[in-house]
Amino acid sequence: MQRRLIPLQARLGRLLRRGQENPDRKAAALCRELTKWWPALWTFARIVGVEPTNNVSERALRPAVRWRKGSFGSDSEAGSRFAERLLTVVATCRQQARRLLDFLVAAGEAALQGTAAPSLLPTRLG
Repeated sequence: MQRRLIPLQARLGRLLRRGQENPDRKAAALCRELTKWWPALWTFARIVGVEPTNNVSERALRPAVRWRKGSFGSDSEAGSRFAERLLTVVATCRQQARRLLDFLVAAGEAALQGTAAPSLLPTRLG
């Protein structure tokens, strides 16, 4: 894939350099900004396993977006913090194939006992 992308990278690089001289200030600014991020734009081509799209992230956010639309959000800062943290726990447990209820029970018990809360960091294998 890296070899097949070389002509595309060269062409896009030329277009961005030309675009920086565009009389439309917004178009020129976009071209300058994309040029600044040039190495990051091609990470997927250099590193095996990096996807060229953000579909995985979009799918992870979807349940939170659906919750927000269905519940009309929160009326307070504290409610917003609670919702964002709980939705993070839900998404992380799902990604790690962990049981959400088990994690929440362990977190509640730790809070009641004054002990360390369970970690959301994945366990290391090996």
